[in-house]
This record gives sequence, structure tokens and C-alpha cells, in this order.
Amino acid sequence: MLAAALVLGLCATAAADDVLFENVRIFDGKGAALSAPSSVLVQGNLIARISTSPIAAEGAQRIAGNGRTLMPGLIDAHWHAMLIASTPAEAMGDIGFANLAAGDEATDTLMRGFTTVRDVGGPVFGLKRAIDQGIVAGPRIYPSGAMITVTSGHGDFRQLSDLPRTIGGLFTPMERNGGSIVVDSPDEVRLRAREQFMQGAALLKLTAGGGVSSPHSPLDVTTFTEPELRAAVEIAENWGTYVAAHAFTSDAIRKAVAAGVKCIEHGFLMDEATAKLIAEKDVWLSLQPLPELMRTGLREGSVERAKADEVWPGIGRTYELAKKYKIKTAWGTDVLFSRALAKQQGAILASLVRWYTPAEALVMATGTNAELLALSGLRNPYPGKLGVIEEGALADLLLVEGNPLENLDLVADPANNFKIIMKDGLIYKNTLTQ
Repeated sequence: MLAAALVLGLCATAAADDVLFENVRIFDGKGAALSAPSSVLVQGNLIARISTSPIAAEGAQRIAGNGRTLMPGLIDAHWHAMLIASTPAEAMGDIGFANLAAGDEATDTLMRGFTTVRDVGGPVFGLKRAIDQGIVAGPRIYPSGAMITVTSGHGDFRQLSDLPRTIGGLFTPMERNGGSIVVDSPDEVRLRAREQFMQGAALLKLTAGGGVSSPHSPLDVTTFTEPELRAAVEIAENWGTYVAAHAFTSDAIRKAVAAGVKCIEHGFLMDEATAKLIAEKDVWLSLQPLPELMRTGLREGSVERAKADEVWPGIGRTYELAKKYKIKTAWGTDVLFSRALAKQQGAILASLVRWYTPAEALVMATGTNAELLALSGLRNPYPGKLGVIEEGALADLLLVEGNPLENLDLVADPANNFKIIMKDGLIYKNTLTQ
């Protein structure tokens, strides 16, 4: 509670003033080098002026950067805000607790320097509203709403004793809470898709193939039929946005791409020909350098562990394919049901140095991820430019002790290395005065 009070107090203090950062080296979210010592003026929620010369800003709150790095706020393109601080049972059964726990975790997410997340599955609309209205501190959220799945697909958490399903019958606990929704025809797809947009979805998320955490969803199964996939794409396009699809295998990916899906989540079991197809079709690939602890934390001998053992070796190969074919690649974490793992959000980003330079990784987690967010088009909840430092962009900024382009591990310790965290022109953390 003390931390929350501190955060909200800082927010209120900064709201009345323009903010002038002086003597900062800028990583702009696009390039591979820092700028010369510069000044950056924030007016309202926008970056108003950037100059290597002094900026006259009478009455502005002045922040002496003393040569520190000023960079855009980080963006996680695969997050589940409502499914981190709760157990699976709480997420499916106690939505009140889940919301309160998610609000607390949202503040922690922001304090790790993540000013925006793309939430691809979960009942996050209320949390987003609370953040946007200033009730709780947290990141911007681009929500998909409930994961749309099929009977025995990834996201169908029913047990065999829950069968049979009656079309038009009672919802499961996860469906009632809005975590996932089961559809088994194009018409059901249209209905549930429209419900997500009615609640404020920025995109749709389908599970086009099997998944690790779902007990009755084999990895090799392609779950949606082509008419069902096309129904989702049609509705999303009618609403001015796009469909993202969870898919591991080449078959699931190819069918999703053929139906008009614009972003593939994971893809860790695809072959080289499918990677080439994704590049040719200009489809996004949202990848996650999943830490080994996610795999080893699953019970040995369980179905989930066996599926994880099959998926994990493909992670590195998929990154190599993405680089080889220059696929538009986003970065995210996909943390589920673990606040301990959520604390490693920055460390998971830093692990990208296995395949990328620090600059390439940071561009991916800022400017590139922001390009994916913009794909939401007419459903974009935050019109404006994110992920970059340029005049006219939204003022989501981090002041970093040190140079993350030389040492990406700096982002793994935000408590010590992120001296200022600003979102939408408001300062949520400032330890320079301590």
C-alpha cells in the first residue's frame, strides 16, 4: 500500500507541470546509438521538443539527466495481466480477488518500466479502465479479451467430467470470467468476437493449434476450421483491426495465414518453408524467449511437461528463422500464474542477447512492438505514437542509469537502474531526489 501511495503521489505531483529533461543521451527506439547530450521537453502527455541546444521552458519541472540514458517505455507484446497474480483456480473462480491481485501486479509491471502491454487473453477490460481512469497505476493495455478457442482447443480448461457441451448451454467458470470462450462454428465465432469488441477489444486472439498448458489440447492438432478462422478475420476487419493466433505447428500457422490472420503467436514448431511464407505474406511473428524455469516448473510426467519438452528446443531455431527471413518480429514474455516469473520480465528481455545485439533487442521491445500495436487501427485505445522518442510522440519515458545499448542487463534490475518512469507525461517514479 505504501508503494501504491508513493506511485499515485508522484503522479499527482507531476501532473501540473511541463517536464524538461536536460543533459540526457537519447535512445530513440529506432537506432543503434545514443544521441549527443540533449534536452527533451514534455508538455502534457506529448514530447514537445528535442534539441541538442538548451530549451527555454519557464515553469517546467527540470530534471538533470547528468548524461544518463533517456529511452522509450518498454512494451511487452504477449502479456496476460489477469492471469499472473492469481492461481488457475482463482482466475476461474474468484474474479473479485483476481481483479485486486491483477491491479497490484499492474503497478509492479509499470515499476519494471513496462509502460504498455498487449494483453492476449484474459478478462482485462475492467483493469484497463481502472488504469486509464487513474484508479490504479499500471501500463497501457491493448486487450484482446477472452481467448477464443474450440472444444478441446488451447484455452478449453474443462475436464472430461464436464462433457458434453451443449451449444447455448451454461458457461464454464473460465468462460463466465472472460478468460477464454469456446466456439464450434463460424456463427459462434462471430458472436463471441463481437462480444469482445463490444467490451473494448483492440484485437482478437484465437488459439489455432494445441497448447502446453491446456490438458486436452495436443500440440499437433489444428483446431479451427478455415470457415471459423475466416469468420473471425471478417469480424475483426469489420471493426478495423486484426486477428492474432496462437499456433506452434506449420499446419496451424499456414491455415491461419491463409485465412487472413495478421500475427502468429509463438510458432516454435514451424518448419523453414513456413517461416519463408510468413515473411512473404508480411505476417507478424510474436516470439517469447521463454525461460527454462517455465518448463522445469511443470510436473515431470505430466502431459503439460511432455508438451513443453517438445516445444522448448524450437525456441532458438525459430528466432534464427525469424532473423534469416527478416520476419517482422515482436517480443513478449507470456508469463502465467507466477508473480515470481513476472519479476523477471526485464531479465527475459535481456535474454534476447542470445540472438540479437542489445540495440536490436531494445528496438524490438520499443519501436517495433509499437508498430504491432498500431495494427489495431480503428480499435487503437491510445491514438498517438508509442515506442519512440520524437517530437509529437506520447511521453512514455525511462531515465536509465548507464547505457543499455552496451549492457542490456540494466533492464533486468529496474529498481536500481530506472531512475525515472514516466507514462503519458506523468512521473510515476523518481529516485533522483533520494
